[in-house]
Formats: sequence, structure tokens, C-alpha cells
Amino acid sequence: MQNTILLADDDTELSGLLKEYFESESFQVRLAPDGLAALEEARKPGLDLIVLDVMMPGMNGMDVLRELRKESKLPVIMLTARGDDMDRILGLELGADDYVPKPCNPRELLARIRAVMRRGQASTEQAVIALDDIELNPGSRTLLKSGEMVELTSTEFSILYQLLQHRGDVVSKRDLYMSALGREPVPHDRSVDMHVSNLRRKLGPDPRGDNRIETIRGIGYQYRTA
Repeated sequence: MQNTILLADDDTELSGLLKEYFESESFQVRLAPDGLAALEEARKPGLDLIVLDVMMPGMNGMDVLRELRKESKLPVIMLTARGDDMDRILGLELGADDYVPKPCNPRELLARIRAVMRRGQASTEQAVIALDDIELNPGSRTLLKSGEMVELTSTEFSILYQLLQHRGDVVSKRDLYMSALGREPVPHDRSVDMHVSNLRRKLGPDPRGDNRIETIRGIGYQYRTA
């Protein structure tokens, strides 16, 4: 079955080229030329992932993402201006799964898309992880805290799953990049740091009042067990 991507970008020439390339790689592609159209398309059934440009007329990509995250966990890859750290940081804080700087290489963008989709297809045979007041279900990709659903993006879920699988041990940043983002880290890339910050905010302290995820400076992160 073909996966369906929404390309939201006001650069119609670029969108057309990407659409042609992705369709040659067996994807179905929808197009949206502005933010309002993107939000409307995102609410229609059948989408698997959104590629969302930051700079669009009317409603920019950040506003679209902010609205989308109120109602959906659909994976989102942001297209940002090369070197614009603030856009990347804000996008990740708002719940983007990954970002690609423009101008982008279509093959790199396709690789990022496939990586995000792969990690979203968790096997239903993987065991539920229960620790303290949280319960992580890899099959349904859901998280319960004290019986209440906690909304996570696809990338946040993958990072938390990796940390819980190795709870009590230090997981390197490289391992988190590879398992959650499907790529090697690059200099000055704080994607994993921002996703972990989001997880800390959503999870809050553990029942003992301690930080659940500890930073191991220069190495990575550790999910505390006591």
C-alpha cells in the first residue's frame, strides 16, 4: 500500500518537482500552497506524513503545526531556512518530528521521510513497559501516566521507548539520533535535546519528585529508575 505525503509549500515549482520525485518512489502526494490549505488537507483522512514549510503566506508553518498538534500526532517534517536556528528550535518545541534546511536535496528529504515512517511502524508484539506511574505501549504507540493519556509525537515516543528499554543505563546521543531520527547527529544539531526537553515537560517529575530523564554531560541521557 502506498504511503501518502502532504507537501505544504508556497513554492509551487519546488513542490511540483518534489511531487514528481516522490511519486516515482511509490508515494502518493497531496499539495497545499499555503498554511490554511495545509491545515485543511491535514484534517482529511489517509495522510501518513506532512512536509511543512515554515514561511508560507496567510498562515505560516509554525501556526499550522501549533494548530495541528492540538488534534493530531501525524508526523511532521519542517522545511526551514538554512542556518535559522530559531525556526528549528521553535518547530521542535511545537512538536515537529524532524527538520530539513532549504534548499534541500530531494534524496535527503526522502530519506528523512522514510526514517520517520519506519520508526512509526512499531510491532504490536513488543511488550508494554510499565515503570512507576507510566505505561508505554509500543504496539499502539501510546503513553499513559497515572492512567491518563499523554500525547507524544512520533519522535518523542521513539526517544522515550529507547530510554525506557535501557532504563538505568546511559543511552548515547548518537544512539538516540539513529533510533529516533534514523540519521547521524551533525554539529550544532540540538534536535534530540529539544525532544528530551519536551518529554521532561510532558512527563513531569517521577512519584519521588525526581527528574525522570537525567543528562549525562558529553554522552547522552539516562532514564532514572530510583
